[in-house]
Amino acid sequence: MRVLVVTAVPVERDAVTRAFTDGPQILDVPGAELHRAGAFDVVAGGAGPASAAAAAAFALASGAGAEAGPGTGAGPYGLVVSAGIGGGFAPDAPVGSLVVASGIVAADLGAETPDGFVPVTDLGFGRERFVPPPDLVRDVAAAVGALTGEVLTVSTVTGSAGRATALRTAHPHAVAEAMEGFGVAEAAERLRVPVLEIRAVSNAVGPRDRNAWRIGDALAALTEAFGKLTPVLEGWTTPHDRHR
Repeated sequence: MRVLVVTAVPVERDAVTRAFTDGPQILDVPGAELHRAGAFDVVAGGAGPASAAAAAAFALASGAGAEAGPGTGAGPYGLVVSAGIGGGFAPDAPVGSLVVASGIVAADLGAETPDGFVPVTDLGFGRERFVPPPDLVRDVAAAVGALTGEVLTVSTVTGSAGRATALRTAHPHAVAEAMEGFGVAEAAERLRVPVLEIRAVSNAVGPRDRNAWRIGDALAALTEAFGKLTPVLEGWTTPHDRHR
């Protein structure tokens, strides 16, 4: 099974491919530059859900998962992973920890009303949540030593205690926030490919304090996590595979 990994920026992409000692092979596909390392094709798709969705969709539709040739184990993508660093909700997800999303939630997709925020589903259209395969979430979290919980996708990173409190009140099961997961999940859903989100926590959700950020530590944790993923994914099959 080949895995497409979508990050926001090149340093996150490189943190993923660094887990594989052979180094990446660089492939040009329409709309993206893929870095192939082992079973993983990794693309830095840009910040935010729109860029992430576009990059994931282009890569999935390109057929790049089957381009490596005979004898390489290449084939269509069996899984899409949104990966990178993100903010963690204290005290559950401290800086340096890993999070695997049990739910990928669009936290600010909806409408403001006099009574507060209304999610898009309550407006009668769209969706606000994707649920990754629970057994895969469980196995990946156990393999990499990660916390599980909802990861919120936001278009504006939280910068105040008030906003952090509001998000946690609206989403009591949230453990982290990032900017790309929901976009990646939208693309994966359109092409009927399972999705997963993995985040390494670089900072606390709340007031912006760049002196407290630990981006280097989070990137190192991301590398370590992907180094442990291959055995888990080799033993995992999609629901379609299980019933063939």
